[in-house]
Amino acid sequence: MNKAKIVSEDLNLYYGDFHALHGIDMTIRDREVTALIGPSGCGKSTFLRCLNRMNDIIPICRVDGTLMFEDTDIYAPTTDVVALRKRVGMVFQAPNPFPKSIFDNVAYAPKLHGLKDKTKLEEIVEKSLKQAALWDEVKDRLHKPALGLSGGQQQRLCIARALAIQPEVLLMDEPTSALDPISTLKIEELIRELKAQYTIVIVTHNMQQAARISDKTAFFLVGDLVEFDHTEVIFTTPKDQRTEDYITGRFG
Repeated sequence: MNKAKIVSEDLNLYYGDFHALHGIDMTIRDREVTALIGPSGCGKSTFLRCLNRMNDIIPICRVDGTLMFEDTDIYAPTTDVVALRKRVGMVFQAPNPFPKSIFDNVAYAPKLHGLKDKTKLEEIVEKSLKQAALWDEVKDRLHKPALGLSGGQQQRLCIARALAIQPEVLLMDEPTSALDPISTLKIEELIRELKAQYTIVIVTHNMQQAARISDKTAFFLVGDLVEFDHTEVIFTTPKDQRTEDYITGRFG
């Protein structure tokens, strides 16, 4: 069994008086794909954003309970959030490349962290684009605007940008919801390949996608973690009736 990478114990999150996550217990294991599923507004993206403290930007947000990333207490007052986000990268729902060249998009974070060596930057850009299965498509136009890429290419560029600082964990918030079926398939293939080196947590509305690419699946419903198990168990023999009702399309 792969080692525990992120462990959540009795994690609660509040937006002002609204209790959005209720006592979440979950162990995310190294080099596995963990899918978070459930209807809109059920807490899955909120939980995902706890993992690299993206919820910090919401002033009325408050978290209690324990969230450990290996030996780091994610919500300890002493935790360096910049260092945490270097180790826990994120890819968002809509592709959001910077209005810069393809090269500068990927080199942006390493430069931000102080890397100035041109040769090393070139190596990082090439490696990251190869990992994101985009190098062959863009190697001859690295200094052209990233916004000239197709939607699927832009999303793979955003994955390359996240990989450029060599995170250990990659968070993906519905990374294919804005893409066509062929681009979606490419991203799914990519996720399967990246799992050899990274721990991946993906929020998806697409249950077939969760079934195809994830090792474990967590079903959220109105702020509760209803069930968390191996993906084949969740999709074939769930223990909770609510999970079965959601998966078979009775609601959601």
